[in-house]
Amino acid sequence: MSEKVQKLMNDNPVARWSVLILVALMMFFAYMFVDVMSPLKSLVESNLGWSSSVFGKYAASEYILTVCGFLIIAGIILDKLGVRFSGILSAGLMVFGAGIKFIAVSDWFQTTAFAGWLNGWWVEMPASAKLAALGFMIFGCGCEMEGTNVSKILAKWFKGKEMALAMGLEMAIARLGVFAVMWISPLISSKFGGSVMAPMGFCGALLCIGLINFIIFAFMDTKFDKQLVAAGMATEEKSPEDEFHVSDLGAIFKSKMFWIVALLCVLYYSAIFPFQRYAPNFLEETLGIDLDSAARLFSVFPILAMALTPLLGIFLDRVGKGASMLMLGAVIMIVCHLSFAFLLPIFPSKTLALILIVTLGVSFSLVPAALWPSVPKIIDEKILGSAYCLIFWVQNIGLCLVPALIGSLRESTGGYTIPMIVFSSFGVLAFLFSIALKIENRKKNYGLELPNIKKEEETTPSENQ
Repeated sequence: MSEKVQKLMNDNPVARWSVLILVALMMFFAYMFVDVMSPLKSLVESNLGWSSSVFGKYAASEYILTVCGFLIIAGIILDKLGVRFSGILSAGLMVFGAGIKFIAVSDWFQTTAFAGWLNGWWVEMPASAKLAALGFMIFGCGCEMEGTNVSKILAKWFKGKEMALAMGLEMAIARLGVFAVMWISPLISSKFGGSVMAPMGFCGALLCIGLINFIIFAFMDTKFDKQLVAAGMATEEKSPEDEFHVSDLGAIFKSKMFWIVALLCVLYYSAIFPFQRYAPNFLEETLGIDLDSAARLFSVFPILAMALTPLLGIFLDRVGKGASMLMLGAVIMIVCHLSFAFLLPIFPSKTLALILIVTLGVSFSLVPAALWPSVPKIIDEKILGSAYCLIFWVQNIGLCLVPALIGSLRESTGGYTIPMIVFSSFGVLAFLFSIALKIENRKKNYGLELPNIKKEEETTPSENQ
């Protein structure tokens, strides 16, 4: 076995944390662009003639191509061509999609012959909305692809080191983009006389900076790969056994652990992200407060998750217990949603609501912090990108279907009790899958309960369940 004759780039804290900053900033900019129009909804409707229904269709367009199979293709590209090519490609798709959206909301586009042609069919959506939806589809492909690519990058550069902390910080930085754009977008729009183009152009420019970040990362990663080859830890030409083949996707689909993780993921996130869309209205009706107050009350949920996830990542890196954290996160979510369904309507108190929201935020910190760093432990590195993409694909299917289900239940029952019970039932199923994950981990010794940071003297540690 070849010995390392020199320190690798990822042994240098400055180098590996620089990689984290470069890729995390791209996701920060991407999350800003995702919601750049959200705080401008009324302005978009008045300036561009969109209705609420049109705005909803535009918002849903982000996931259409990914659910229709692009994420499977993205995983193949990622594992076949590597993180450098995939990173620049996905960043380029985001910039290209953003450019189409910028054109769609521009004043001069509305008077073009192309806009007139677009207005001639499916008249329910104006030309600007159709073109913006197309741009958002392309952007969504790049954004989802980049999300999986970033996970594989961090798994590579932080292998045997602070992987959970790195992934937790990346998630925290990305979520911070949502809060930043909620403040920045209205300010820029107001500064330019109520313009929709100005904040769109600003966030698009940030995406261009993110593309430059990935080009810089590509140079660093190229040097890192050369070091791995020189140290005998990799070869310039992959052997037939190490080369990714499309047929390797079968190994993912046949993996019991993959399906446990993927279904746990879709069940858990289906009880979180769709709930976020309805939470302000739920609090408004249950507590009898105005919508602005309800939105401010619920805002502590993602903020707390953003703050706690890196701290839990540190715990996971140094102590472990990833499978146990998944179980605990599911239990907390069940209790919170049942309390929203039955306890809060009986005791409509802002204090109680705040406690439940904060507690749910703890759950939202526990599960992502433990889930994503666990995937490299159960999936072979050469198909890791495909595995992440397939998990995202399964997750996106749930995120597309569940909001419609909740909306239908809300309309048919006239309240939120049944929807909250449905959310809690997702939590129950997620808890059952977390038990199955821990049982399978004990049988196969994947190391999900072990810390990510390995000491130099460690060889084959036994897992303490």
